[in-house]
Amino acid sequence: MASSQVKVTAPRLTAEHRREQILETAAHLFARKGFQGTTTREIAQHAQINEAILFRHFSTKEELYWTVIEHQCERGRGSELVTKYLNSDLPAEQVFVSIAQGLLDARQKDFTLGRLLLYSALEQHELSRRFFRTHIADFFEVLAGYIQRQIDAGKFRETDPMLAARGFWGMVVYHFLVQELFGGKQYREISNEEASRTLVDIWLGGMLKEEARVGASGVGQNRPDGAGCSPGSFARLAKSARRAQDDTKFETSFGNRRRGVTKTTENHGK
Repeated sequence: MASSQVKVTAPRLTAEHRREQILETAAHLFARKGFQGTTTREIAQHAQINEAILFRHFSTKEELYWTVIEHQCERGRGSELVTKYLNSDLPAEQVFVSIAQGLLDARQKDFTLGRLLLYSALEQHELSRRFFRTHIADFFEVLAGYIQRQIDAGKFRETDPMLAARGFWGMVVYHFLVQELFGGKQYREISNEEASRTLVDIWLGGMLKEEARVGASGVGQNRPDGAGCSPGSFARLAKSARRAQDDTKFETSFGNRRRGVTKTTENHGK
């Protein structure tokens, strides 16, 4: 009795779904191997299509790479959340904590975009500069504008708002890189909420005017660590720190000499 063989074929995808499949496959490979380390043939093989189909959707490898980056940005919706908080009436502390935690939560779930951008920067690819011009530059402008409004309102001290914006963002991004990319979480687990509140507290400590710090959280009132102290207090603290260092050096030197004498005595005894 002849056995009948049924040939099973995968369902054909619509053009939209095929494009989505190519983007997902390319994002995974680009994030793992970079732009230069990934070929269109490899992407096509992993997507189970031929290169001709890939190039029907994306005319060049550069176009595919940029579309992947844009696609990742749209999925994260980070700009929408940032704009929402910066245009709210929330206190500055809550605004910056919300922005920081939103970034950390999003990147912790999926670091694909971060890896794509790191590879682009390390490979000195033009798309890295294009991404900065298209997305990051505008974000810094919006954030710096908010900081400038706080300065004008007398809440933040006079400073360069753009550098302040970059300083805040740099603290958050670098914390994430240390924890997730360099393995910092293997030594200490830090929740995104704790990290956001601590980093914002440190940043605001340098941004808020003295009276705003005291009024908001009592910073500078009988603080043993010297936060909010006058210049004279800082001078006294610095002098105490130097004295402590000198004492430590003396104790270390004295201890080394004593160990040397003891060792010499023991050798004579032998």
